[in-house]
Amino acid sequence: MMLGLLGLLHVYIGVRLLPALSLGVLGQVIGGLLLVASWILIPMGLTARSRQTNSDGADGLVWTALIAMGLFSSLFVFTLLRDLALLVAVLFTQAAATARVQTTSAWIVVSAAALATLIGFINARRVARVVHVDVPIANLPPALHGFSIAQISDIHVGPTIRRNYVEGIVAAVNRLDADAIAITGDLVDGSVRELASHVEPLAQLRARYGTFFVTGNHEYYSGERAWTRELSRLGMRVLMNEHVVVDHNDARLVIAGVTDFSAHHFDPVNRSDPAAALADAPADVGAKILLAHQPRSAPQAAAAGFDLQLSGHTHGGQFWPWNFFVRFQQPFTAGLDRLDSLWVYTSRGTGYWGPPKRFGAPSEITRIRLIASIGES
Repeated sequence: MMLGLLGLLHVYIGVRLLPALSLGVLGQVIGGLLLVASWILIPMGLTARSRQTNSDGADGLVWTALIAMGLFSSLFVFTLLRDLALLVAVLFTQAAATARVQTTSAWIVVSAAALATLIGFINARRVARVVHVDVPIANLPPALHGFSIAQISDIHVGPTIRRNYVEGIVAAVNRLDADAIAITGDLVDGSVRELASHVEPLAQLRARYGTFFVTGNHEYYSGERAWTRELSRLGMRVLMNEHVVVDHNDARLVIAGVTDFSAHHFDPVNRSDPAAALADAPADVGAKILLAHQPRSAPQAAAAGFDLQLSGHTHGGQFWPWNFFVRFQQPFTAGLDRLDSLWVYTSRGTGYWGPPKRFGAPSEITRIRLIASIGES
């Protein structure tokens, strides 16, 4: 069914663009063949890893397929917008588009899709920029003012994100000299056997109180138990509905973590539970921070009494216009938001998933700094 739908969408693009581009018979044949190739490549590339692991041929196929997927997405969206614009012109001006308008608009669609894909590729493959965020915490002890957490999320180490990409992230995070590092899930897309060497540079992450990790949904797709053992071996503290108490400058704060919001679908024992993550925590801590992969953990986190939740999952939509659709699945898309007395910071992610494309939703490494609320400092 999905293959058929994908084919129909490619047919739609071809019918609406190829005649208007005035390419001649040969050009239309070539254009049609490219669309057919895209239709075949996308599903082939997405399944190549399961059929041909650790193969250079499989890697090349995945790269080609995922770039084609990103280009197809923009072609479809811009073709649809073109048709809507032409329809509005007909309805409100009562004038059919001339051949010149048809041709010009078709070329604009193709050029815009290619440009968006190129810019998106460059943005996706660079090391994520650092975003600085101050979070005011009520009744924050002076000793905790300025406590910093470097957050990385949704790296998706896999077919197109490898060791050198991870090494760039590690170097950028270590330059922040943070008090703690939080990895909020979706670190990997593949097995420990396949990706261990590419994740290994994360062992070089350095922070005063260490690195903390919580699972995302993709860890469950990739073998959660094997990965939590591997990440523990690399020196990370994996938080599975539990917390640690950090003593900092004669003050204390809680860093807690929950399993992914959907974990119970894979293992009922791993049901995400913010209240359990905070159980038996000292009552006198100056701040309570929760690491939760999905923003929709926020209502339970607020009810449990956390001050701040750090999340990811959304990628900020990753590339336009999908950023406008995240809100239908998650309460928050990106940035700092408030739910009752809980602050929620949603990272746009440090890597990418699927197409190597970031357009209108830049990747980020986030430096979170706790500060006293205005009037308290």
